[in-house]
Amino acid sequence: MGQSKPLRAKALIVEDDPMQREMISLLLEESDLDVIECESAEAAELVLERSGGSLVLMMTDIHLAGHMNGVELAYIAKKCNPDMDVIVTSGKPLRQELPDGAQFWSKPWVPLDVIREAERMSFAWNVAGKP
Repeated sequence: MGQSKPLRAKALIVEDDPMQREMISLLLEESDLDVIECESAEAAELVLERSGGSLVLMMTDIHLAGHMNGVELAYIAKKCNPDMDVIVTSGKPLRQELPDGAQFWSKPWVPLDVIREAERMSFAWNVAGKP
């Protein structure tokens, strides 16, 4: 019989640049998070509707493929799961207000900050006794 894989906390990465998306995913996977990747806010919205309650972290760029931007997506994420850690990033200044509890990280950010945030959220998820 095969062994079951323990459930891990999940993160959603929304970035239209494939290299950036892959780098963030690798950093988060090193922190024991399962990662779901999307290149548009519209695709991410579907993920949030289906499994937003099981996500502990969403990291999104402001400028994305499609019609919705990362700030608009942050509001949807917080509505789906108010406890989710939401990080919005951009190489340009933030021009829209973020929802309560969301953070803005100016690019370039430090990869170690991503790892620290992921480990903090993973630890909180495990301490909360999530299945």
